[in-house]
Parts: sequence; structure tokens; C-alpha cells
Amino acid sequence: MSEPARLASRPFRWGRWLLLLWTPLLAIVYAFWIGVLTIPERYNPYNPWAPLEPLASPNALTSYKLARARGSPALCNQALAQTGMDVEAVPDRVTGPSCGFENAVRVRQANITLGMPLTLSCPMALSLAMWERHALQPAATRHFGEPVAGLEHLGSYACRNVNTGEGTAPQARPAHRSRHATANALDLAGLKLASGRRITVLRDFQRADASAPATPEASFWKDVHAGACHYFQGVLGPDYNAAHRDHLHLETGGFRMCR
Repeated sequence: MSEPARLASRPFRWGRWLLLLWTPLLAIVYAFWIGVLTIPERYNPYNPWAPLEPLASPNALTSYKLARARGSPALCNQALAQTGMDVEAVPDRVTGPSCGFENAVRVRQANITLGMPLTLSCPMALSLAMWERHALQPAATRHFGEPVAGLEHLGSYACRNVNTGEGTAPQARPAHRSRHATANALDLAGLKLASGRRITVLRDFQRADASAPATPEASFWKDVHAGACHYFQGVLGPDYNAAHRDHLHLETGGFRMCR
């Protein structure tokens, strides 16, 4: 048999080639993981091992880094300190069955006015800051040509159950606690623009099944809602049920939902 024919008849060993291809790649990844190799700091937004930079423009790694920061008190506090929010840590506490909070802060002032200070978990405060910067303000500028100056909310921490519209007695069925009961939620009722104009969920949000043409305010709320779904783990609004007809419920720490 000729040499070319003998080589052609030899079975192709995929395993050997895959091993030759993957071994150097895995070695490089491991070197980055243990710190032998490092990525220059200017490439941190594109470095999956670098901490979250909450003020940096979002990219494909932002959701992953935000989720990692929410899962680590140290990383969350580090990122929150970069947002410009005026916060103070509050002691961990238990206020009732399945009620209380850990690694929470009192948000005294943000880049926009909040009314009364809010008690939020660090993950919730971090998500709020990033949503305000990267989703809310761009939507306001796009639709109204001016920024949002303040939030109008219905509260954050409260030891209560999920709001189904059928009562929320704090002593009943703790297994069905709202994310409010762990400072992981905020109910947004409206917004105030820099000019003083008020945009509210009750008056201006347009349900998905509405037949009338969308108003600028309705289009704005649609963008605000969609943007919130990128930065919070749960977003519920008037399209979800009647109990949410006058606000957007924003939360972290639960199942991912966008309704």
C-alpha cells in the first residue's frame, strides 16, 4: 500500500485533536483565575473576573457581574460605594416570622430625590442605582428631553405578605412573604421630571391590551418597565394584576419575572 493510501485509511482520532486544542486554552483560563496572568485595568468592563463597575456603560458581562455582586456582601458593598448614593449601613435585624434584613442600608440620598429615606438590601440599592443611571434617565431624555429629578414611591421594607389584593396581614402564612419583608423590594408609583412635571403609573401607564394609541407617557413607562427587567430580578406592573394598577413593583432576591 502506498504511503498516501496508508495515511488515508488511518482512523481520525478526534479525542487527541480536541485535547491538543483545549489544553492550552484551559491552561490560560486557569492562569487568569489564580492571578498568574492579569488583564489590564482599562479592560475591566470586558474582564469577567473584574468586579462590577456600576457607572460603566453596560455590556454583555454586566448582568453576570451584577448577579455576582448581589450574591456577595463584600462585592455588593464595594460596588454600591461607587454609585454616588448617600447610604449608611443598618444593623441586621429580625422583625417577625420570615421578616427582617441582612446587609441592608438606609438610602438617605441618591442622584435623584427619594422623599423619605429608604431601607433597602445592598443588592436592591445597587440595582436601583444602576437602573436609574442606565435605563430610567436615558428613557426620560429620549421621551421628554429632560431628566428625572425624583421618585414617588409607596415604600420599601415592610413585614407583609405578597400583595394579591386579598389582604396582607403580617401574621398570616409567612411562607408567602413579599420581598418587601426582607428589604428587597420597592414600589414605584410615579416620577417627577426636572421641570416639575409628574408622570404616574396610575394615570399614564397603558396596559398591553389597550386599544388606544400609545401616548408619550405610556411609551416612556414601557421603556422604564423594560429597562427595570435588566437590573432587577422581578418587575411587576399593571399588566400583572389589579393590585399593581398604580405602581411598578421592583425586587431582587426572588425568581426572575418581568410582567
